Parts: sequence; structure tokens; C-alpha cells
Amino acid sequence: MHTLDIQMKTEQLTDAFHTFNQLSQNLVDSYRLLEEQVAKLTQELAAARSERLKTLMEKEKLAARLQSILAALPAAVLVLNDDELVVDCNPVAVEFLGEPLLQQSWQHLKNKRLTAVPNNPHEWLLANGKLVSLTRNGLAQGGQLLLLSDVSELRSLQDLLSRQQQLSAMGEMMASMAHQVRTPLSTAILYASQLGKPAVQEGKRQVFAAKILERLHHLDRQVNDMLLFAKEGRLEMESFSLSLLLARLQDVMADYTLSGLIEFSIENYALEDEVCGNLDALQGALMNLLKNAIDAVIGGGSIKLRILPVECGLLVSIQDDGMGMESEAQQKIFEPFFTTKVNGMGLGLAVVASVIKAHGGEIQCTSAKGEGTEFSIFLPLTSDLQHPLASHFSAQVFPVSGGESCHNMMC
Repeated sequence: MHTLDIQMKTEQLTDAFHTFNQLSQNLVDSYRLLEEQVAKLTQELAAARSERLKTLMEKEKLAARLQSILAALPAAVLVLNDDELVVDCNPVAVEFLGEPLLQQSWQHLKNKRLTAVPNNPHEWLLANGKLVSLTRNGLAQGGQLLLLSDVSELRSLQDLLSRQQQLSAMGEMMASMAHQVRTPLSTAILYASQLGKPAVQEGKRQVFAAKILERLHHLDRQVNDMLLFAKEGRLEMESFSLSLLLARLQDVMADYTLSGLIEFSIENYALEDEVCGNLDALQGALMNLLKNAIDAVIGGGSIKLRILPVECGLLVSIQDDGMGMESEAQQKIFEPFFTTKVNGMGLGLAVVASVIKAHGGEIQCTSAKGEGTEFSIFLPLTSDLQHPLASHFSAQVFPVSGGESCHNMMC
């Protein structure tokens, strides 16, 4: 019995050692597997870290490159946040606008360090006299990117090109002027030579004198057109009465309506009488348009001059029911030396456009063959012009026929 117990215990101990060895082997295998997984994970982490470092280095290089590009740009770059505060800028922005810029309100900087350019909302003047263009772009992550580009040299080149074109046009005009002046001058000389002859009767002397005067007036108009065109719109501006301008136009037009074939009227809806501009230049421009209308209705018809208040200015309309124009002619009528008249020099409407441009206005022509012509002119002449609907006001109509005078020209 004792021997049997020892044998059983020996077997149990053997089984226990066997189990222990098996568990030890399993533990060794598990540890080896764990080591392999740890080594693999370490390699993956090292690779990921290396890739991340590589990405960070590339981003740093890209950021440095972008910074160098921004620094080298000849334009000012400013980054605004959602509150329109400057959060970043390049050195040119500091050069253009001065310091401080960061965390400053863009609206405050613009009001303090930029001066608006009249009639151009996209260009501004810096304190150093440079002309810059301003553009805005939204950013995907919020905020805005502002770009201030120096356009001073570009504008100077454009002005130089415009001047060269003007000089070229002046050369053409002088050649045309010599031809146009020759005929009325020769006529005036011919009539003047007849005045000195004793045999000429007094009645003929008066006719010759009138012919000479008419030719001299024609020459004077041509010279005035040439001078206005040569000024490139540089006119002296001052305040004057709109009523005075209309009265002058009425007086001149009265001479053309004596026959009764032409009916001329003025409808003045303007709310103010005092305007700012060049009275003589505007009178000449409007008379040029009115004389074109007279030529268009030579067989008889109506001509209407209408003045309406619009936002920030006046709308002047000259409309006739004459022969009208082809669309091809409409596209060229404001070009210098273009004319459909046999004896025309082609400067009339070019001068009109130059005068209107000098006043900061615009002119358009609407015409159809056989249906008449209308010239529409926008003039920003008044300082405090209201702009209610014109139909809310009673029109002042001033018919001119048979030389009758017009009354109540005040607005």
C-alpha cells in the first residue's frame, strides 16, 4: 500500500511537471509572439513618426516658401478674421500702410490711411501719393484676404498712351482742319475782295458782309471745337444757373424755329436750379446735339429737350422725330473725324463726348432709321439732388415757335 501511494504520487508529480513544462512553453511562445508584435508596432510607430516628421518638414518648407513669396510680392497682402481685424500681413503692407497693423480694424485703417479716388471705387491713394487697387477674397476657413496692388506706373503708362493717341488724333485733325478751313476762308476772301470795288451796290455790300460774317462764324466754331477737343476734357468748373443755360439754348433755337417747320420744347423737371460745371462748354455741347437734331428734321418735325432728376445728378434727353441713323453709324458717331455730312469735320460729337466726360458724366445714343434719334446724358452736377419719381412733379413745358419767347424758366 505504501509502495502504491508512492507510485501514484510519483505519477501525479510527473504529470504536474509535464503540465508545468507545457505551460512554460506556452508562456515562452506567447512572450515571443508579444515581442514580435512589439517590434512590429515599434517599426510602424517609427515609420509613422518618420512620415509625420517628413510631412511637418514639408509643411515648414512650404510655409517658409509662402512667407518668402509674400515678402517678395510687390503688392500688400493682409489677412482679416471674421471681425475684420488684421491677423497677418506681409512687409509691403507695412510699407504701404505703416504700423501698427496687426489686430487693427481694417475699416479704421482704410479710413485713416487711404483716400478714395473719385469715380473709381476700386482704387485708393496712399499717404505717399501711390495709387493702389483694392481687391477682396473670402477664405475657406473664414475671414478675408485683401490685396493692395500699386497701379501708379500702369496709370501713368495709360495716361501716356492716351496722350500719344490724342497727339495722333490732333495731327489728323490739323490735316482735316486745313482742308475744312480752306473753303470758308476762300469764300470770305472772295466776298471781301468784292467789297472794295466801287461798282458794287450798297445792297450787295450788305449781302457780301453777311456772307463774310457767316463764314467767319463757321471758322470760329471749327476752331472752338478743335480747342475743346485738344483740352482732353480739362475744363474749369463753377456754379451756374440751370435756368440760364436753358434760356441761352432757347434763344439760339428760336432762330431755327422762325419758319414754323420745327417745333422745339423744353421740359424741365429738375428740383434745383444751381448746378456745377462749365456753362459755355455745356451750352456748346447741347447746341451741337440740337443742331444735329435740326439737320435730322430739316423737312419739319419736333425736337424735345427734357431734364429729369436722377440719383446723384441730372438726366438730359434730346429727342427728335427725324430720319434716324443706321446701327453702323451709331457705333462710330463719337469717334473723332467720323461724319456722315458732306462738309462735316467729324469733331462735333467727339467734342460733346469729351465735354460730358469732363463733367464726370456719360452719353448714349438711341436711334432707328426713319424713327428719330435720342441722346441721353447723365450729368452729376448737383450737390444735394433728391430723386423722387418724375411723374410726381408737374412738368414745365416751354414751347418755342415763331420766335416767341419762353417764360418762367426757373425750376
